[in-house]
Amino acid sequence: MKNKIIAIDFDGCLCTNEFPDIGTEISKTIKLVKEEQQRNGVRLILWTCRRDEALKAAVEWCARRGLHFDAINENLPDVIRAFGGDTRKIYADEYWDDRAVRVP
Repeated sequence: MKNKIIAIDFDGCLCTNEFPDIGTEISKTIKLVKEEQQRNGVRLILWTCRRDEALKAAVEWCARRGLHFDAINENLPDVIRAFGGDTRKIYADEYWDDRAVRVP
């Protein structure tokens, strides 16, 4: 597969968790993910429980901050081809989530 894929959560990662509202931006994370894209060609998936209007608002909020996504709540086309279809689980090399537990 191509460059590294990061699946990033919205609430609690890109902004403070104020769901269903949009919280305060977490500038450090936004800066880091933009650097990953620019320096390393990382492909970015917005991986969130938001849907419908709440998802649309989140994507627009991200766009105003210069974040662009290669996919939103779905796998990238080359991943779909590799697995022979789209799976329910989003494939990524890294998952950035405020509620994550690292299992070695």
